[in-house]
Amino acid sequence: MPDFMFAYHGGKAPESPEEGQKVMAEWMAWFEGLGDKVKNPGNPVGMSKTVSADAVADDGGSNPLSGFSIIAAGSIEEACEIAKGCPMVKDGSGTAEIAEIMEM
Repeated sequence: MPDFMFAYHGGKAPESPEEGQKVMAEWMAWFEGLGDKVKNPGNPVGMSKTVSADAVADDGGSNPLSGFSIIAAGSIEEACEIAKGCPMVKDGSGTAEIAEIMEM
């Protein structure tokens, strides 16, 4: 079964410690529901930099990365269906970009 990178964009920071606990519980419930398909639950990430041949941009580009996970799925279509259950996708605050990890 191939692995897929879920690259998260958007989302929002919790406004209180209580909201942070609620959000974390939603993510953990989603991961628990996926069972052994979760290869690496990943983490949120800080502000990214975009490196090109000419420059380094400090703003992360037009759609900066906010986190990642590695999930096993039978196909990219299955991975996309799994991504629909992601808490920030479900609440409309962010998106998940899905790509198969190619074994070399």
